[in-house]
Amino acid sequence: MYRQLYGFAMSIAMRYSRDELDAGDILSHAFLKVFRSMQSFDSSKGSLHAWVKRIIINEALDHIKQRSRFTSLELKTADEPAIDSTAVGNMNTEEVMEFIRQLPPATHAVFTLYVVEGYGHKEIAALLNIKEGTSKWHLSEARKTLQQKISAQNST
Repeated sequence: MYRQLYGFAMSIAMRYSRDELDAGDILSHAFLKVFRSMQSFDSSKGSLHAWVKRIIINEALDHIKQRSRFTSLELKTADEPAIDSTAVGNMNTEEVMEFIRQLPPATHAVFTLYVVEGYGHKEIAALLNIKEGTSKWHLSEARKTLQQKISAQNST
């Protein structure tokens, strides 16, 4: 089972980590939880992949919470800096992922949950035990930072 799910699981863990070592740490804890709670898996509630994904995401968020503090700055409405799609199109996926990995851990987590996983700010706030406005602030900061990094990359 571990071998069959490793690629799938590692791709999820890498979304929330800075490097493969960090992702490996997340995976080892997540798979330990998977194997210890296998009897609680209920296929009538969803697929094994969805269940494992949820465990990996939760473990990644726990990992981030342990290593960083969430800034309690808030926005009522998030500024939406525009990232030039042409500039992003000139970059490969690994370059974009590297910029995302360079974000501060809390900002990285919010950005990944919102943009990649599709969670809303209310859900993110509940998952991370932060205010909804704090989630919006982190997303706005992530977008500003990525916009700057991508612009700088394309001007060189």
